[in-house]
Amino acid sequence: MKHRYLPMTEQDRKEMMATVGIQSIDELFADIPKEVRYQGTLPMSEALDEYALLRHMKELADRNANFDTHASFLGAGLYDHHIPVVINHVISRSEFYTAYTPYQPEISQGELQAIFEFQSYICELTGMKVANASMYDGATAFAEAAVLASGATKRKKLVVSRAVHPEARQVLRTSADAWGLDVVEIDYKDGVTDHAKLAAAIDADTAAVLVQSPNFFGGIEDLGAIAAMIHEAKGLLVVSANPLALGVLETPGKLGADIVVGDAQPLGIPASFGGPTCGFFAVAEPLMRRMPGRIVGQTVDRSGKRGFVLTLQAREQHIRREKATSNICSNQALLALCASVYLSVMGKEGMREVGELNIRKSRYAAEKLAAVAGAELAFSAPYFNEFVLKLPEGSSVQAINAKLLDAGYLGGYDLGRDYPELAGHMLVAVTEKRSKTEIDHFASALEGCL
Repeated sequence: MKHRYLPMTEQDRKEMMATVGIQSIDELFADIPKEVRYQGTLPMSEALDEYALLRHMKELADRNANFDTHASFLGAGLYDHHIPVVINHVISRSEFYTAYTPYQPEISQGELQAIFEFQSYICELTGMKVANASMYDGATAFAEAAVLASGATKRKKLVVSRAVHPEARQVLRTSADAWGLDVVEIDYKDGVTDHAKLAAAIDADTAAVLVQSPNFFGGIEDLGAIAAMIHEAKGLLVVSANPLALGVLETPGKLGADIVVGDAQPLGIPASFGGPTCGFFAVAEPLMRRMPGRIVGQTVDRSGKRGFVLTLQAREQHIRREKATSNICSNQALLALCASVYLSVMGKEGMREVGELNIRKSRYAAEKLAAVAGAELAFSAPYFNEFVLKLPEGSSVQAINAKLLDAGYLGGYDLGRDYPELAGHMLVAVTEKRSKTEIDHFASALEGCL
C-alpha cells in the first residue's frame, strides 16, 4: 500500500476483524433486527477516483447562486459586504486556525490577546464598559441578554418588539420557556416599534425591553425614548445592533442601553450560506459579573511584562453549576478575529465611510425601486441599508424572486413568511458593494417581473 492517506489496508481490516472475532463487516450489525435494516444497495454512484470526485463536487457547488455569481439585494441578517483580503491571510495562520479555546491561558497568549482586542473594539463600537470573548451568534446573544436581565432585576416579564429579527425572537422564546419567563411582543408602526403600545406594556414586573436598531425592517429606533420608558420602571434596555451601522450612528450605550448584543457577520465574516457567524455581548459595568462566557483581561507579570488572563469565566464548566450565569461553553474566537482584523484595517474613518456608503446607496436604490410602476416604499421611518418595498396588490415575492434569480439577482426577503400582514412586501438590502449600474439594472429587472 503506497497511498499514505488511506486510513487502512485490506490486511489491517482482516486483522481487526480477527481480533474482535468476526468474519465480515456485516456481523457488526447483527444486533440490529433484519427487518429494520436497509435491504439492497443505496441509490448512489459507484466509487469515484479523486479527480472525478472533485469534478462532481464542483459541478454540484456551481449550481448554487452566490455572491460571486449574482448581485445580492438579500439581507435579513446576513449581508454581502466587502471582506478585505488581509482577513483570510491572518486567520489562515495555523496558530489562529487551529486554536479552539484557551484552557491554559499561560500558553495561549496570542489567542487571548486577539480576544482582548475584539472585546476592546466592541466596547468602542457599542459605548459599553465591558464586552465578553464572543457568543455563538446574534440570536443566541439576544436570548442570553434576556436571561441576564431577568436575573439582574428578579423579574419575569420580557417586552420585545416585533421589529426584532423573527429568528431572534424564536430563540428568545425557546430560552424564555426554559427559564419560566413571559414574553410579550409589541407591534410596530411605520417600520419601528410602536411607542404607545410599548409604554402600555411596561409595568413593575418588566425585566427588560428588547429592541433591535437598525431593526429587521432596516428602521432606526429612537433608543433614547425607549430607554427612558423602561428605566422609569426600573427595568433594563437590551439593544441588538448592527455593528457596521455603529460607524455612523450614536452608540447604544450613550443612548441609555444597559446591554448591547448583535451579530458581527458584517465585520468581515463570510455569509457562508447561513453561518457560522459570531455574536457580541456588551454590558454596563454593574452587570459585568452576570455576563455569560468569558472576559479576557490585560495585566503584567512579576517582571512588568504585559500579559493576558481569563479575568472572568461565569459558566458552569468552571464554577458550581447552580451559580453559573449561562451554559454557553465556547466562543467564536476565529470569527471574532475576523471582526477584529476588519475593524483594525478599516479604522474609525473607514467605518464611517463604509457606513455612509451603505446609507447613500440604499437611498438611491429606494428612490429607483419606488419609481417602478406599482411599487412604493412601505414605511417612512429613517433606515440604514435595508428598506421595505411594497409590491403591486396580489404580487408573489417568491415568484418574483425566482424570475430575478434567472436574471442574475438575489432578490429581497419575502416578509410575508414571517409577517402575514406584509404579504407582497420585499425587504431589500443594499450594501457598499452594490454599484449604481447594478442598482439600475435590478430596478429594471424588477419592473420586468411585475
